[in-house]
Amino acid sequence: MRDLIIYVEYYTNWDILMMLRGIRVLDLSHTLAGPFATMILADLGADVIKVESPQGDETRTWAPFIRGESAYYMSINRGKRSIVVNLKDERGRKIVYELAKKSHILIENFRPGVSEKLGVNYEKILEFNPEIIYISIKGFRCGSIYENKTAYDIIIQAMSGLMATTGEENRPPVRVSFALFDVMTGLMAVVYALAAIFSNTKPVKIEIPMFDTAVFTMCYVPMIYLLTGKSVKRMGSAHPSIVPYQAFQDKNGNWFIVAAANDRLWQAMCKALGRVDLVEDPRFKTNADRVSNREKLVEILQSIFNTNTRDYWVKLLEENGVPSAPVYGIDEVFRDPYVKSGDIITKTHHPKLGEIPVLNTPVYVNGEKYVNKAHPPLLGEHTIEVLRELGYTDQEINELRREGVIYYPDEASELLVNSEELG
Repeated sequence: MRDLIIYVEYYTNWDILMMLRGIRVLDLSHTLAGPFATMILADLGADVIKVESPQGDETRTWAPFIRGESAYYMSINRGKRSIVVNLKDERGRKIVYELAKKSHILIENFRPGVSEKLGVNYEKILEFNPEIIYISIKGFRCGSIYENKTAYDIIIQAMSGLMATTGEENRPPVRVSFALFDVMTGLMAVVYALAAIFSNTKPVKIEIPMFDTAVFTMCYVPMIYLLTGKSVKRMGSAHPSIVPYQAFQDKNGNWFIVAAANDRLWQAMCKALGRVDLVEDPRFKTNADRVSNREKLVEILQSIFNTNTRDYWVKLLEENGVPSAPVYGIDEVFRDPYVKSGDIITKTHHPKLGEIPVLNTPVYVNGEKYVNKAHPPLLGEHTIEVLRELGYTDQEINELRREGVIYYPDEASELLVNSEELG
């Protein structure tokens, strides 16, 4: 009941949110793909216990920092309980085994061989929980020639072919500005975790390689090659199959998007621009024609767009039913009236930073959006709380901390009764 009260304090629209209440997730993951997945599960009401090494998740060291706290770490770890356990110590492993007994899902993304070395591999965990859903996120398929290859997202972006299709023609490859395939892999982990929860197939080990996920989620880009033998090349903001469907500049150098994705929209665009002559031009009559004559058409359109402002063109095109939008800087995103009038951003209270803005979940359920108000945890913030739930006494917790098996911040030590002083 005590845990239930804590959750009610953290969440609004509680009945909607707590879809996964009663589900415990043992989070042995770090960096991004695993933590992103477990944050979503926490948003859905699961009790996520994030097990960290004494050094903490490496993203805690990634800049920028706000009074010592990493913005990167805070973006993917809200709603969890952090417990610090030294898995190299037998007593630390015992704690994780006790947690595994009470968990439904375990998610890890250790390098190959590390989970075995630390004693938290699938076969070992089965000894303590024969019903476990064990999700293993890896860079490449286990047993493959790249099994031991380091798989940061930029490595996957490079090897998947994505970076060969980003950036401008005849210019260097460009990395997508965020860890796209970490996020995609995390989402796949959530999908399969939820499917496993509601299936009768338990225990189950689910392995999700980031590289395979990358190729899969690029969809039509690899399929174009497989079916035609032709590789999609760097085209900046343009599309290999549709023209015009890209960014253009206005007279001030500001960028905006035009998405005339079919012949009807192309005709409406020509009418809006006062260039109905282009509709009947045999070079541009159909989308296939426009793809074949891409460079000439883009040159003509850019000469038109050079004559006025971004706001003018976006307004004109939208009024004529042609999809268009400004290319925002991140600062402009949060000045947009849609963002300002909605609940894309919410606020939560952080024990060190006070009230901070956080990105809200994007999903509405029965017309309502739920809000997870639980802050990203401090390193080891919930170590005492979780160990007490497992039956450890305060004296045992004190001793484990002194011997380096566990860690909790000094602020949390106020929760403990000093058994030695009482004795």
